[in-house]
Amino acid sequence: MSKLEIDDYVIDTLMPDLVGHDRQPSAFLVYLSLYRHTHGAGRPTAQLSLMDLATGTGLSKRAVQEALRWLSKRRLLSLTRESITAVPVYAVKRPWVR
Repeated sequence: MSKLEIDDYVIDTLMPDLVGHDRQPSAFLVYLSLYRHTHGAGRPTAQLSLMDLATGTGLSKRAVQEALRWLSKRRLLSLTRESITAVPVYAVKRPWVR
C-alpha cells in the first residue's frame, strides 16, 4: 500500500477555508481525490471522468460538477479537454508552493 503525502497547508488552511468559509465540503473531497491522482502519483495531470470522480469520492455527479466549478473559480485546478464530450484532463494547483 502506498502512502499519500499532503502539504500541511491543505489540512491546516484549505480544509477550513473550503468547508467552513465557502461551505463547499464537496470541493475539498474532489480536491483531495484529484491531488491523489496527480501529485500523489507523481504526475502533473490526471484524466478522469465525472463518474470516476463521483465514485471515488462518494458524491453525486452533480456535486462533483459544482465542486469542479468552485475549484476552478478558486484557481485550485485547471482542466482542459479536446472537445466538449471528451474526458477532461485536470491539473491540481498548489499556489502556496513557490
